Amino acid sequence: MHTDYTAIADTISTLLSEQADPEKSAKMAAYMKTTMPFYGVQAGQRTALMRPLWPQIQVASHLDYETLILTLWKRPHREEKYIAIRIARRFRNFIDFQSLPLYERLIREGAWWDFVDDIASNLVGGALAKNPDATWPVLDAWINDDNMWIRRTAILAQLRRKEKTDEETLFRYCLTCADEKDFFIRKAIGWTLRQYADTNPAAVREFLNHHGQHFSPLTIREASKRL
Repeated sequence: MHTDYTAIADTISTLLSEQADPEKSAKMAAYMKTTMPFYGVQAGQRTALMRPLWPQIQVASHLDYETLILTLWKRPHREEKYIAIRIARRFRNFIDFQSLPLYERLIREGAWWDFVDDIASNLVGGALAKNPDATWPVLDAWINDDNMWIRRTAILAQLRRKEKTDEETLFRYCLTCADEKDFFIRKAIGWTLRQYADTNPAAVREFLNHHGQHFSPLTIREASKRL
């Protein structure tokens, strides 16, 4: 059964438009510090909106997966892009190394934390979990990329790895970016170390004891919250 992805996207856009709330739209845009338009449809409403549509969406290949996601992603409103990422997460069979170029495009074009963090932890992190040998060389390149959001993604890709965290690589990535001044890099380092501290607090404590002088107070504060 072939799915008409443009028709699906049109339906989603129409449903979002029908629930549009200009007052919420203005507040959401102000919170996100963006000029990209919002419909003003919040997360719970988007979940409810998609529930009856899922049975209509068929994804049989990576090409289908990419086509569907980009059909929505290219639309102008932020909620359409949120749903595109939600679709990417739903079809887990296609969260793998082969989808990394798609995820990279979304990161570079999205270029803000509300998009990037979801993609980094759930999609790129999912590809890492499924195809680690193929994904690690990509992340090793990303940690030195000129694009800050790509570097942030390389750091956050292990956010949900827990006991499967590659500790040596995590610490190496943190040190690679330790001298950066950007808030989002400093925050990402602290956040990832804090998450790993739930699994191995002794290792994070030792790492900070040895290398803490290289990191900003923000990073140290974030990393130490659960120690």
